[in-house]
Amino acid sequence: MSEEALDEMSALSAIFCEKDEFQLIEESAQTGLVYCISTAIDTDSGKKTLNLTFHLPPQYPQSPPDISVTSGDFSRDLCQELKRAMLRKAHTLPPEPMVHQLVMWLQHNFTDLITIPNSPGESNTASEDSKAQDMWTALFHLDHMRAKAKYIKLIEKWTSELGLTGRLFVGRPILILLQGTKESIKEYIHLQRTVKVDVDSSGKRCKEKMMRVLCEVPLTEDFKRIVTFEVKEDLSSEDLRREFDSVGSMKLYQEFVPSLQ
Repeated sequence: MSEEALDEMSALSAIFCEKDEFQLIEESAQTGLVYCISTAIDTDSGKKTLNLTFHLPPQYPQSPPDISVTSGDFSRDLCQELKRAMLRKAHTLPPEPMVHQLVMWLQHNFTDLITIPNSPGESNTASEDSKAQDMWTALFHLDHMRAKAKYIKLIEKWTSELGLTGRLFVGRPILILLQGTKESIKEYIHLQRTVKVDVDSSGKRCKEKMMRVLCEVPLTEDFKRIVTFEVKEDLSSEDLRREFDSVGSMKLYQEFVPSLQ
């Protein structure tokens, strides 16, 4: 682990020094640091507790932490919302120690991030209805992948963090088909264009400059809901057509794919 990460952990243990506020779970040169911070959130119904677990990889802070959020005061769905919001925020921060900044950001922006349910486990029907209406489908075209394995792993990580489903077709052409909220798709596009995802011809890490957004459209009854995100490699033209058909996206295939083959 970097000296920066260890210094930050020492500072955090001093800041969150009350009983059970800070807990070191794992410290390993191979897998990094894992620790949990229990923090109080002010709500209209009083203080509530969130348990924030940070997994700092050995490359931290060059790579952002993974985060999980749990609570006995809020539902699992709301904790997942908070996790996604914090991960999105982490990707916008410079590569320097950020855990304390993320905790403070969550505390200050909590009421803007979610609508608090009346009790643990209670779903927010209005919010869920709104999300259902805000589901979109998007199709992207990538020109190439030089560092293919790392590139694919990063795409899988982002789609998981943002709650996106769909398919990554790696071949000729390279296509990314996504379904999810409009906000999550916009955030995916932002990450794809601003984070160094591949390497250039000299082997240096570089940003994606040649991604084309072929379409972004609301998820209407013309499309079937895709429930997983999967990677499909080395498909023939006929196999690619069948894959689009199997996930109910034949309309997009017919409109955009033939001209790319």
